[in-house]
Amino acid sequence: MLVSLVPVGNSRGIRLPKIILDGLSVKDKMEMEVTEKGIMLSPIKESPREGWTQAFCDMHRNGEDILEEIPDSGGFEWEW
Repeated sequence: MLVSLVPVGNSRGIRLPKIILDGLSVKDKMEMEVTEKGIMLSPIKESPREGWTQAFCDMHRNGEDILEEIPDSGGFEWEW
C-alpha cells in the first residue's frame, strides 16, 4: 500500500485507513520499531489495569498496603 507523508508540525506523519486501524484494534498508540529493513508498526495489546492483581498481591506480601493512622487534629473545629 502506498501512503503519503503529511506535515505534522515540524515532523511528518502518515494517515492509516480506519478499516486497518479497526481491524487491528488500534486505539491511541502503536509500538514503533526501526529495523534494517524499515519501520514496523504494531498494535499494543494491553488491557486496562493489566498487572494490577499481581501488584496488589506484591504490595500485601511486602506490607505496603497498610494505611497509616491519621494524626489527631488536636480538637480542631471546622468553621462553616
